[in-house]
Amino acid sequence: MSTPFPFTAVVGQDDLRLALLLNAVSPAVGGVLVRGEKGTAKSTAVRALSALMPEVDVVAGCRFSCAPAAPDPACPDGPHEVGAGVQRPARMVELPVGASEDRLVGALDIERALAEGVKAFEPGLLADAHRGILYVDEVNLLHDHLVDLLLDAAAMGASYVEREGVSVRHAARFLLVGTMNPEEGELRPQLLDRFGLTVEVAASREPDQRVEVVRRRLAYDDDPDGFAGRWADEETAVRARIVAARKLLPSVVLGDGPLRQIAATCAAFEVDGMRADIVMARTATTLAAWAGRTEVLAEDVRQAALLALPHRRRRNPFDAPGLDEDKLDETLEEFGGGDGSNGSGGSDDSGDSGDEDPDPDGPDGGGGQPPREGPDGGNDDGSSESSGEVPAQGEPSESGQAPSPGAGEQAPVRAAEPFRTKVLSVPGLGEGAAGRRSRARTEHGRTTGARRPQGALTKLHLAATVQAAAPHQRARGRSGPGLVVRRDDLRQATREGREGNLVLFVVDASGSMAARQRMSAVKGAVLSLLLDAYQRRDKVGLVTFRGSTGEVALPPTSSVDAAAVRLESLPTGGRTPLAAGLLRAHDVLRVERLRDPARRALMVVVTDGRATGGPEPVNLAGRAARLFAADGVASVVVDCESGPVRLGLAGQLAGELGGTAVTLDELRADSIAGLVRDVQGNSRRAA
Repeated sequence: MSTPFPFTAVVGQDDLRLALLLNAVSPAVGGVLVRGEKGTAKSTAVRALSALMPEVDVVAGCRFSCAPAAPDPACPDGPHEVGAGVQRPARMVELPVGASEDRLVGALDIERALAEGVKAFEPGLLADAHRGILYVDEVNLLHDHLVDLLLDAAAMGASYVEREGVSVRHAARFLLVGTMNPEEGELRPQLLDRFGLTVEVAASREPDQRVEVVRRRLAYDDDPDGFAGRWADEETAVRARIVAARKLLPSVVLGDGPLRQIAATCAAFEVDGMRADIVMARTATTLAAWAGRTEVLAEDVRQAALLALPHRRRRNPFDAPGLDEDKLDETLEEFGGGDGSNGSGGSDDSGDSGDEDPDPDGPDGGGGQPPREGPDGGNDDGSSESSGEVPAQGEPSESGQAPSPGAGEQAPVRAAEPFRTKVLSVPGLGEGAAGRRSRARTEHGRTTGARRPQGALTKLHLAATVQAAAPHQRARGRSGPGLVVRRDDLRQATREGREGNLVLFVVDASGSMAARQRMSAVKGAVLSLLLDAYQRRDKVGLVTFRGSTGEVALPPTSSVDAAAVRLESLPTGGRTPLAAGLLRAHDVLRVERLRDPARRALMVVVTDGRATGGPEPVNLAGRAARLFAADGVASVVVDCESGPVRLGLAGQLAGELGGTAVTLDELRADSIAGLVRDVQGNSRRAA
């Protein structure tokens, strides 16, 4: 096994190291979610933490890491007698993004269970991680069915494997640590809330610090053992400090004053539920123990808020995580006096030890302050544009003169308020990645039939299996009550669920769409569809066209919020090269079909249907549209035409595409046009 990079040798990233160490002291804090760009030592720091974790006592030979002093009475390897055990290092188990359900929760031998009546169970990763660390790199890319299993285990502290009436249960309490790059998509809110703390990391912009990062990494790569040996004393000191903090933790007092500050802070930032209050209380208590104190101070509450609240403030997936520190300080001062007192009536001398920092540059030196500004320097709420009105291109000005198309690019306008949209789905039955949009054959869902298993049996169809085995019982010499089952009798259940699709938005940004009020409504509609795509676990892409060309504003990605950012800054103006936009979209879908042939596409064209610029623009647009019809791409045209006189060009375009046209009003879920509209098109149907 290779020597891990020493935890104490990680340069900077004080908030990350502090959050990990707090969980090492008290796993009850609830784990850590590390968000940040690639190459910021996220995985390195997490993997290095395992070397600092104290050893655990386990029952000898137990595959489920039962504690010898209090073994699990339902342990599949039990029952165990209470007594002495053996010590082993705490495990750090990595959950691959592409892992199967059986690899996560364990596999039950259905054939032996039916034929012999025994529970032959092979433990999974949840059993391996019990009383240790479960690490998920790129946790935002984890499949939904694995997320559901993680949520169940985290909520109940146990893992259940149930197959056709045969069940196995074992304890599964672990420290959940996840890392993610927000550019590749966000987490489901339920899983996001399960992480006790969150940390935003970014590469340092200080040349000296970057030099030190490179120097240490090169030294480690040249001689891992020698490099680790040079940091052995620091590692030993931190490990001893974790042990001391664990012993001190039960003696830490959370007074009424700090507790009131915690409750007031959570109320002031309008976080959902009560988990935030509980996590803050545990974090503040652990911070005090880490600092060697037995009383919680206001500074502990503040630090706990900066680590526990940012990811719980998000009202929708496009809100950047963060915390208004001025508001936080005002709340703490209002409900605690802002003097650092613990609010429990003790003397002020109790806070003196908090001024001592034996290692100001060490893991506990971080301020725990996630950035309040987004990547574009905007405010918390994402607002960054001027509110000044700009005359829209192609619309009459106050003087009554209408500027000609292409007269100049107009400033972006803000999207209108999003709304709940109708369900747009791809017809037919697919076999793509699990999601929530279109019908598909999946491992999860309602049972629709049975077939012979191809590979390992995962979902037994009991009735079909019994039916296949029944005619052969006499020939197999059955003499007892048990059914004689052979491998050829087993039948796999076929199930139908929902898949995620590639939703490619093709947005008209030309002068004909540039009326300020209209473009605001168009952006609001696309933003609403993006929210729907986020909830249905789709990939999204964005193609725009104006002037003389179409361009890929955002290649297909799982990061729906990245698409929202590009949409917000979308300028308008110029002619309407509809054919160029469609051809660019066709290229995007062709490439994606090669990369992921199982994921079906849904193209959403947002336009008024006009085509201008170049020779025969209308004919060119029609020919481009017929390419999608020939390929069987499901499509819908969102008709943005307004005014008393309408040409119906968007409807004609939908006909050429072999799809459906809907107006902006019909797109709303509460529209009288119907609750659900399936996209009609010549889609390729699964065999």
